[in-house]
Amino acid sequence: MPDKKDLRENLSLPIYENSSETETFQNQVLRPVLKLQNEIYIMLFRDYAVSKISDFSSLNAEKKINFIDQNLQKDHALRNIFIGMTVGMLTSDEMKIYLSDAKAYNKRIISMLSERIKSQVELL
Repeated sequence: MPDKKDLRENLSLPIYENSSETETFQNQVLRPVLKLQNEIYIMLFRDYAVSKISDFSSLNAEKKINFIDQNLQKDHALRNIFIGMTVGMLTSDEMKIYLSDAKAYNKRIISMLSERIKSQVELL
């Protein structure tokens, strides 16, 4: 049976000697998970946006980006869904690292996810 790590693309991001453990975990684990789950994140956010604003697709890119920023910061239920989707793809060893500083990792997950969704605003 394939391991969760086998599903992820190796992003070949450089590892620097002065990188913190948090930064290394972000680049070696969180970024590949976000890339793997990208299509699902986009689908979920599109559905969420349309449920909040029925004519969401007719908004211009700037308004969509503002909507993304505001809702990923303020809607805790939405944030928790995205964090759960990400954390659910961790192995037990990775989960131990995540749990050591979940608050900081959650902040990084939402920040990277926000940038990822905004960079693909045309798909929403």
